[in-house]
Amino acid sequence: MNTLQNTHDNMEKFHNAEQMCFWFVYSKSVQSGLVQHHRPGTRRICELLDVETMITKLYLSGRLSEEQLAVMKKFGDKRRAPHQYIWAENHDAYLWNGAMQVIENAARKNGWID
Repeated sequence: MNTLQNTHDNMEKFHNAEQMCFWFVYSKSVQSGLVQHHRPGTRRICELLDVETMITKLYLSGRLSEEQLAVMKKFGDKRRAPHQYIWAENHDAYLWNGAMQVIENAARKNGWID
């Protein structure tokens, strides 16, 4: 078995796109110093830059919209998904669900989601 495979054996994949997006937004906050009390988390199969690159490519290819990215940021900061049954969040939930579907498909192809 090669060294790269051994390294990946100790890293955990995400369960779904939502988990990956929440991890990404939180980790970016830690990286930028917005979160002060950070404790080490689970080692992931990909790096922040990998996720950022994937999302950027999805946006540039037209598969994610600017509006979807804004909703992802807004609710990523809240560490929760918008709820379709809350009237004020209904449209955001629609955008969020569409974005999560696109991201999940791309992340599965990269081997980041179980």
